[in-house]
Amino acid sequence: MTHIIQFENVGLRYGNAPETLSDISFSLTRGGFYFLTGPSGAGKTSLLKLLYLAQRPSRGVVRLFGDDMVTMPRDRLPDYRRRIGVVFQDFRLISHLSAFENIALPLRVAGHKEAAIAQRVTELLAWVGLGARTDALPQTLSGGEQQRVAIARAVITQPDVLIADEPTGNVDPAMALRLLRLFEALNQLGTTVVVATHDAQLMSGVGHAHTLRLNEGRLA
Repeated sequence: MTHIIQFENVGLRYGNAPETLSDISFSLTRGGFYFLTGPSGAGKTSLLKLLYLAQRPSRGVVRLFGDDMVTMPRDRLPDYRRRIGVVFQDFRLISHLSAFENIALPLRVAGHKEAAIAQRVTELLAWVGLGARTDALPQTLSGGEQQRVAIARAVITQPDVLIADEPTGNVDPAMALRLLRLFEALNQLGTTVVVATHDAQLMSGVGHAHTLRLNEGRLA
């Protein structure tokens, strides 16, 4: 059993404030499916930031892909970030790029050929129900549509790890289930999936998933 992510006695504080996360220890298995849950203010978003390398811990050990991220030189971190797909709660779409171009961007950065990009992006737009909104700019899309573009962009490269922060918060239950099936399909191809959510119904939809529960900055 190979661990793709390992946290050992991790703590995180912002400035001189009390710790937001305390004594966090867990291991995620390569190819596993995980839900991260807990009440608002429990520290879920802070933990996700550590997972996708936007933040370094104040103490403890964080290993990704077998390497220590705490001691890793900062100029090497982008190589690791490229192996991680992230669905942000605030979407972070590029406003002057169409839905198609936003989704295509990670493939272009990775150097894929245009014909392959066009096929994959078109297929994924259809899957998330946006086949008719290919040329739409983010500001002309509803919140739910922007959410789906953000998810498509995160999964388009079939990353080693997918991290999603409340990915179904802006869509109806039918679309939430469809997006969950997309995450499951990616998981079956070998991607380790971590989904932060309050949605108990969503969590019940994946029988093989494991659950991490945060409460007041600690794993319950």
